[in-house]
Amino acid sequence: MSAEALPDKPSLVWNVKTGGPVKSSPAIVGGKVFVGSHDSNLVALALTDGKKQWSYPAGEQIESSPLVQDGKVFVGDMNGVLHAVNAADGKPLWKYETGEKIVGGPNYFRDGNALKIIVGSHDFKLHCVDAATGKSNWLYETGNYINGSPAIFEGKTVFGGCDAILHVISLKDGTKVKEIDGGAYIAGSVAIADRKAYYGHYENEFLCVDLEKGTNLWTFKDRAFPYFSSAAVTGDRVVFGGRDKKLHCVNRANGKEVWSLPTRGKVDSSPAIASDKVVVGSDDGRVYVVSLANGKQLWSYEIGQPIESSPAVADGRFVVGSNDGGVYCFGVKK
Repeated sequence: MSAEALPDKPSLVWNVKTGGPVKSSPAIVGGKVFVGSHDSNLVALALTDGKKQWSYPAGEQIESSPLVQDGKVFVGDMNGVLHAVNAADGKPLWKYETGEKIVGGPNYFRDGNALKIIVGSHDFKLHCVDAATGKSNWLYETGNYINGSPAIFEGKTVFGGCDAILHVISLKDGTKVKEIDGGAYIAGSVAIADRKAYYGHYENEFLCVDLEKGTNLWTFKDRAFPYFSSAAVTGDRVVFGGRDKKLHCVNRANGKEVWSLPTRGKVDSSPAIASDKVVVGSDDGRVYVVSLANGKQLWSYEIGQPIESSPAVADGRFVVGSNDGGVYCFGVKK
């Protein structure tokens, strides 16, 4: 969630074409947009005008969203390699190999002064890597693929897997704190707020789970379609997309529907909340800006190809990738 205000009717500020679909979700840091493409490159673009700052050849398609921290960019590729490059110029720093493809974005935590990176892989493992050296700190093995980005809270990481388990792991040494029945396989990232986990799964339900008690607090069920989108959480609402072609907003306390917005395609894109608005992409080829208060569509823009990338918001603008190979920036033209 961002306090950034977006205009009611954003303009297309710029778009930049890459050589393949952009399913990676952009990261915006320090006036630069970092995003991966199926053309096997990680690129840095200027937020102001989209001018390419640098391009790093990963050697394999990128769907993972980049993490930018301490002047470095960390991103996984479809060959299972986690790359660390310099954020200023894209120069490679190190590579760390997992056993299978990485589709989720890395996350980070600090151990004293040391920055540590955690990332899930289709090798069934969560990997913890030293950000300075790229050396492994620990591994945690699960029973199936890990698709989402691991969440972090209170010295622990929480993530769902295709083993239908919500895993709670100690960041210190990678030991299991607890396992909670996830209900079905979990394809997206888990959102954490106030020691509660919010996520959707493949058996057409969206859940709120108490992480301390390990109990399910509420379940939202609409039509028989799975949820791949990751949720955005505010003080009193939870917003997420569904393969039922809808963007859903439910009450955070009880899971009752507040509103839903129909689109013409599945919504695997994870919504971004910017002040009083929600931004999300759909497989119908459109990106939408919606009122958080009532779900009213304020604006949409037809790109024409599915948008699985999740929007990133900064400086009164938002940036999103599309399967047409484009990276699009919308907002106020300055």
